[in-house]
Amino acid sequence: MNITGMLYGAKLLKLVEFPTPKVLGPEACEHSIKELIAKCGEVFVKPVFRGGVGKKGKAGLVGRAKDLKTALKEKERLYFAEHRHGNTVAKAEGVTFEGAVPADHEVYVSIADSTRFRAPTLTITHRGGMDIEELPKDQIAEIPFDPFTGLKSFIITNALGDLKAPKEIISPLAQNLPKLWDLFHHYGMTALELNPIRMTPTDRGGLMPVACDFKCGFDRDDPRMKRLNLPNDLFALDYSDFEQEINQLRTYQGQSDVSVINPNGTILAPTFGGGANSLVTEFLGDDAIISSDFGGNPPYEKMRQVMRICLKHWLKQSNVLFIIGGKANNTDIFVTFRAMADALREYFSQHGPTPVYVVIGRGGPNLSRGLLTFKDACESLGLPYRIFGFDSAMTDVVYYAQAADRWMKSGGRETLARKLGIAG
Repeated sequence: MNITGMLYGAKLLKLVEFPTPKVLGPEACEHSIKELIAKCGEVFVKPVFRGGVGKKGKAGLVGRAKDLKTALKEKERLYFAEHRHGNTVAKAEGVTFEGAVPADHEVYVSIADSTRFRAPTLTITHRGGMDIEELPKDQIAEIPFDPFTGLKSFIITNALGDLKAPKEIISPLAQNLPKLWDLFHHYGMTALELNPIRMTPTDRGGLMPVACDFKCGFDRDDPRMKRLNLPNDLFALDYSDFEQEINQLRTYQGQSDVSVINPNGTILAPTFGGGANSLVTEFLGDDAIISSDFGGNPPYEKMRQVMRICLKHWLKQSNVLFIIGGKANNTDIFVTFRAMADALREYFSQHGPTPVYVVIGRGGPNLSRGLLTFKDACESLGLPYRIFGFDSAMTDVVYYAQAADRWMKSGGRETLARKLGIAG
């Protein structure tokens, strides 16, 4: 998840006119907080974390206040609160004050792209307000639907009927939940979750769904999310300088997904394709410096910039430059390899030679031209290399890269450094 909480969640939901409670941000003055308490009777004080940090309620990081003094005390407690969930540690950057919403029924709803159904899927239960993992399967409905027709009211009505949900909540949910598909679809989301939606009484005697917590994730390469004009630092967690530089190159054509695995690793492995990335990351273990996927047919200039950044940060410590990917369907190997080879030449021209063993394994369109381009670059720079084509098992290529790393560690690096005329 990229966004959690109602600070931004309320703003996004208002785009599709989905009801939300009154929300005040960290800048709220005492007068505004007091007015909100007077109007709603109670406020919830919640810390604001960047990124998808869950389980805040169970960690005691949600405060409640029925008077200004208590609200300010909770603000002081939570404003810079630290929260650990799994391997994630986050520090709050302020709090929100959210008006309480009276209700007898709470609902969980999410929309996500399902790999199981190969379609967008609605998940819904009338037992909201708790972790969905704790509910028995017969109380949860998962319904895939056609993205061309969208989320229709009858899908929600049928799902809640099958769950034997209270009749009074079905109609208002069927009227309002389709709005969430508009938000999900038109702004490049990959996941959207509201938990809970509280069914609050209206003046007319019916019920109205009010979203009281919000989570969503975005496809950062989808241009539709730019319509929201969200601040870039909303997506910047504890990324390294290297990851931030790569992320700035995100475009709709070509992937630039990367994370640092071991900053002390010795194999620099720019990888193409999610499957290749999974295999390479698992096999290389702590020897790998980065985990990456640079597939998706990136244009020449983007791939050259990606390679420049990788080399700038990691080539000096690398024993092996390991360029690996599966057999591509639409990525032009000649374009990507020419860009990477040019970036390698530029690095040597600007910083001087460095001892590194080049191992390449790839398949796809214009493969021969691409491999010859890299072969020429390695020979002109005096670097040892080994190239594998599309008919080589990827595991064998990985094993060879590991063997080259071991050779470099056992004296090969010093031998190569002398050959290049530099100190090892």
